[in-house]
Amino acid sequence: MNNYVMRPDTLEKVAAYKAEICRINGAKSTAQAFSVAPSVAQSIETRVQESSEFLSLINVVEVDQESGEKLMIGVNHPIAYRIPTTSGTRNPIDPITLDASGYLCRKTDFDTQITYRTLDQWAKFPDFQKRVRDAILKRVGLDRIMIGWNGQSAADTTNRATNPLLQDVNIGWLKKLRDAAPERVISQIVPGSNKVLVGMTGDYADIDALVLDVFNNIIDPWHRESPLAFVAIMGSDLNADSRFPMLNSTMPPSEMMAADIIRTSGKVGGLPVVHVPFFPAKSLFITPLSNLSIYWQRGTRRRRIVENPARDRIEDYQSVSEAYVVEDHGQCALIENIQFVS
Repeated sequence: MNNYVMRPDTLEKVAAYKAEICRINGAKSTAQAFSVAPSVAQSIETRVQESSEFLSLINVVEVDQESGEKLMIGVNHPIAYRIPTTSGTRNPIDPITLDASGYLCRKTDFDTQITYRTLDQWAKFPDFQKRVRDAILKRVGLDRIMIGWNGQSAADTTNRATNPLLQDVNIGWLKKLRDAAPERVISQIVPGSNKVLVGMTGDYADIDALVLDVFNNIIDPWHRESPLAFVAIMGSDLNADSRFPMLNSTMPPSEMMAADIIRTSGKVGGLPVVHVPFFPAKSLFITPLSNLSIYWQRGTRRRRIVENPARDRIEDYQSVSEAYVVEDHGQCALIENIQFVS
């Protein structure tokens, strides 16, 4: 069977695409691995964040070091106090309390392929280069969301067959919370049951009572009445509850597909409900979205683009070191193993 050959006009557009990448990065060739220029790396991160409504609502932050203390964006505890100057010395309070968990950026590979047939189909569009670029960046954004919710470990060699939700690529937000602040994770009410039962015969009469109780007892008291925009993030299974109609439902279908965060007109425990892709089933996470961060390390983005005619495709190899961070544990609570009973 003969290999597929791209049309001459497609070859020209692909060559122009690679030449532009070389130009903006100061690289001699895309066939050899090169460091992405700092300004280009920042532009890539901005476009990845803008490709996803959810990512645009959290923090995507550049850091200089591979590891270190969290940036702790915002003030995370009260500072007001009083002491008589006649009997003591005033002692200023650091408004940002650093915890011991810190962050560690790990190299993540984002390697993609685009077939010659697809490139031929895209070549007719005037925005050919943008289409190729955006197809890759959109997938990077979705993968970051998947890792953030489901990441359990950072394996030396990952396995998508056994970890289809990228559980072994990096340690995500929920795993970070389970490890660093297990007292803020509710996975059972009756010891040994591994269940949080919601319903007339359950641990809570309804989900409102569950969320209200957890919010009032797990979230730090100085955050409960703050202007922080707390939300209740739910999995798609809990979304099936008919009392949470989507606020986005009036959007055109094309925009609905692009909107990866779905807001509803309902509330639970007084908190707005949102649904985000890849969030674990039977779970509910209370936090402001601004409490979640992805750190990426400056100077670690690498890239290489190679032709693979034996497989009728172009392969784009990219990598960057990144970390998933919960800024302030006191602003969040995770409820797992939720089951509805009659």
